[in-house]
Amino acid sequence: MLNWMTAGESHGPSLVAIIDGFPAGVEVTHETLRSALARRRLGYGRGARQKFEQDEIRILSGVRHGVTLGSPIAVEIKNTEWPKWEKVMSADPVSREDLLIDAGTGDEREIARNKPLTRPRPGHADLAGMAKYGHEDARNVLERASARETAARVVIGALCEALLAQAAGIRLVSHTLQVGGARVPEGAVLPTPADAPALDDDPLRCFHAASSKAMVAEVDAAKGDADTLGGIVEVLAYDVPVGLGSHTQWNRKLDGRLAQAVMSIQAMKGVEIGEGFANAGRRGSLAHDEILSGGHGPAGTRRASNRAGGTEGGISNGEIISVRGALKPISTVPRALRTIDTVTGAEATANHQRSDVCAVAPAAVIAEAMVAITLAEALLEKVGGDSVGEIAPRVEAIRTCAETSGAGAA
Repeated sequence: MLNWMTAGESHGPSLVAIIDGFPAGVEVTHETLRSALARRRLGYGRGARQKFEQDEIRILSGVRHGVTLGSPIAVEIKNTEWPKWEKVMSADPVSREDLLIDAGTGDEREIARNKPLTRPRPGHADLAGMAKYGHEDARNVLERASARETAARVVIGALCEALLAQAAGIRLVSHTLQVGGARVPEGAVLPTPADAPALDDDPLRCFHAASSKAMVAEVDAAKGDADTLGGIVEVLAYDVPVGLGSHTQWNRKLDGRLAQAVMSIQAMKGVEIGEGFANAGRRGSLAHDEILSGGHGPAGTRRASNRAGGTEGGISNGEIISVRGALKPISTVPRALRTIDTVTGAEATANHQRSDVCAVAPAAVIAEAMVAITLAEALLEKVGGDSVGEIAPRVEAIRTCAETSGAGAA
């Protein structure tokens, strides 16, 4: 069983990613993780922070000479801005004098970033978190609620993608379907894992050239209006074997687990598997994927379509897994939305922290990481095994058994 977690604040000394139960024999290096984090920093409409945020990483345990050991893996992602925040975010008490600029010169100005944030942003965790934990300063909430935390998730996702590829031949790719009002047309060609470099080179991680240009125009317009944009991303998982997940219990359903994983990403407000929302408006005769003979699916079948997104009854059915997530516009809006000051109760405008205009492109990469983690969990539950050497033949046996019997069991 995989167990993982992240720790750290946005402006703390570092983020930490920890995963336990990860099999031995998976080939990974620092460069594997750096490449994944570099993809997370890409995207038109990103803020200034991405230009100097280098994601300095250090594998602390669980890997030796480029191969995982089967022991817990811990990875540190250092915050290159930490020297500017060391006093403000100190774990130990800090004297008032240490938080003043030019102390002793008569100009006792408090370090601006240390001043309590008491004007919560609509759409952010600020106000709800302050109420839940009894904080008077929104910084105590936003530092952990920040999407910066997803850097640690991307690290764990990169490890899981390596496991999926090396042990089971499963490969993932993510792309952008919509930014603001610009959307890729229905029926457009889907990217494959081989198209990942082209997606990395696109300003908004879009596989449809005309739509990409329209998305860039949407971002430019929002920036000119001091506003922000959301959108829709899609993760596709190829060559997923039949039988991951189960219909037998609510918390074993693969589609439900994928939905929860993607919904947990900061600012994500909607998830669909396959064409879930479009299917809601179709008649049954047009919504389901007809079963035909002459393929490599269960009992030698193939599907006439993949509207179900690769799952039926909470179980992978051998088709491409498709998960889409709808990202709301970033809640730090430059034009500043109405709020109140939680100390005085007076009407005010929301605090404006440095942020992006549009974070849809990196959200695709983050969603890819969450899908990879979920599929890795489901794969290990299905086949077990402590090493790639044990897992790979078991996956192959499942594929063979599914084709010949339709049972998907081994």
